Amino acid sequence: MKKLMVVFPHPDDESFACGGTLAKCKAEGKETCYLCITSGCKGRSGPFEIDCREKLARHREQELTKAAEVLGIKRLDLFRYADGSLQHADLAELTAKIREAIVEWKPDVVITFPPDGVTGHPDHIVTCKATTLAVEQAEAQLAANEYPDLYYVSIPHYYDHCPDSGPQPAVPITGKVDITDYRTQKGEALRAHQSQVYSVNRAYPGVIDGDFTVIGCYEYYTLVRSAGKPIEPLRAPKGIPVMEL
Repeated sequence: MKKLMVVFPHPDDESFACGGTLAKCKAEGKETCYLCITSGCKGRSGPFEIDCREKLARHREQELTKAAEVLGIKRLDLFRYADGSLQHADLAELTAKIREAIVEWKPDVVITFPPDGVTGHPDHIVTCKATTLAVEQAEAQLAANEYPDLYYVSIPHYYDHCPDSGPQPAVPITGKVDITDYRTQKGEALRAHQSQVYSVNRAYPGVIDGDFTVIGCYEYYTLVRSAGKPIEPLRAPKGIPVMEL
């Protein structure tokens, strides 16, 4: 059974970045795992009256658990680093934790944010660094046929409905996954993150209210490492090809 692992810093990143892909993997009989690095305790609380970061962290973990059920995520690991602090965390320690999970679970595919973090968020950027290093280090403990492919996820339409804009893409997109049949699951997973109503509404207006028409039919990826070797991503000359993970 093929296994897919995603590594992101915050509850809701999984739904924004690759919720459709995760739901599709579940439908195809693949196992999925999410390593969530923080519990999002610095995020907004939306309509909920939550008066401290500890309570917000637990609340967001509960929302994440609901989203994981919607998307069919089999394994959910909560690292519980402090939200917004990863640039000050011990990178070697974080990398080791991710490496240990990779060696133990042996995913065929690992997905994380690209070097720009999509939005430029420092937690996103550090997670990319740690995950990339972890995949490279895990290869020393895995057999050659166990090396995972590493993909960076992109969200090219994230700012379509936002007043601001993100950084220039750090890597070209090399493939897209057709999630046409899984847009409802992606929408329901986003709705599970009720405390993040502001973030969901700015990127996917209408979704919190159950209107999923704004969700596109594709999620986007860049293959950056395969078979133990780095891959130089090149922009496809005839448009982004549809791919399977």
